[in-house]
Amino acid sequence: MIHIDGSYGEGGGQILRTSLSLAAITGHPIRIGNIRAGRPKPGLAAQHLTAVRATAAICNAKVQGDALGSTALEFIPGSAVQAGNYTFDVSEAREGGSAGAVGLVLQTVLLPLVLATGCRDVACNVSTVTLRGGTHVTHSPSITYIQEVYLPTVQRMGVQVEVELKAWGWYPQGGGEVQLLISGGSISGINLVERGDLQQVRGLAVVTELPSHIPQRMASRAENVLREAQLKPSVQPLRAKGVAPGAGLFLTAEYENSLAGFGALGRIGLPADKVADMACEELLKFHQTGAPVDEHLADQLLLPAALASTRSEYRVPEVSTHLTTNAWVIEQFGLARVKVDEVEKRVVVEPLGNS
Repeated sequence: MIHIDGSYGEGGGQILRTSLSLAAITGHPIRIGNIRAGRPKPGLAAQHLTAVRATAAICNAKVQGDALGSTALEFIPGSAVQAGNYTFDVSEAREGGSAGAVGLVLQTVLLPLVLATGCRDVACNVSTVTLRGGTHVTHSPSITYIQEVYLPTVQRMGVQVEVELKAWGWYPQGGGEVQLLISGGSISGINLVERGDLQQVRGLAVVTELPSHIPQRMASRAENVLREAQLKPSVQPLRAKGVAPGAGLFLTAEYENSLAGFGALGRIGLPADKVADMACEELLKFHQTGAPVDEHLADQLLLPAALASTRSEYRVPEVSTHLTTNAWVIEQFGLARVKVDEVEKRVVVEPLGNS
């Protein structure tokens, strides 16, 4: 059994998610202690508990400690990962519902299902997954970011997945829905050392259950700010389907060789112009670094790179504790050697070929 200290490094939920993914893929039983010890409310929140139960479902795992607030977990896979039709609802993890982030659940089960060797009542190389809960919430990758940045990048590595956003879910009500179609296959490495020239900045200014002038204001403000910075923006306003009011602006910088994503969420009392300014500020700060991979993608790429058949190398704007923590977790499973050069801000992942 592999023992993982959940307080290591930044001590967040990513330690749990990467450990669950790798336990399912390798079949190694794991015990995690001090779960999310670095957070104001340690232990399993609704989205983490859903990720545990979702991963258990796809590999028939025996689990101890799967309860809200639990700081210790034992997870013993019972079979190879099974392709199948699955539905996971974060709102079921807590009485009264939850807007816990479905993007975190998605990233926990995606790669195990890509590499699934078993099947459950379906074609053995295809899985369908329905996720319900928060699709756009703070401190987690939004489904728009996953659609625009994460998935196109891992698709270049051979991951075959389609995602459809059926309904937007904001904090605190949730109620969003995402559908995935995942095809089995293999993963190859990626090289993102040079990003090339900026091709365009595209964006989406979206609201649900709010007046149409709000997304229009966000879009106009973002385009004006980015034009002043000599960039080429195209931001579309949208009134979308959702169960409650919500607003956000999401920007994607498309370079010759890479993608980067930035966003800001609205809240009561925060003007639409300010939401736009926040997202634009993030993008412009990143653009000045010259790096191909944004800070969030930097740690999200580690797992597919570790599971790939060939070496990966990429450059990041800064070496975050998220990145170094995730590298440590991966090395506990002996699948890859991860080298992080904090001076050159370069990451090299060498798969060891024993997965």
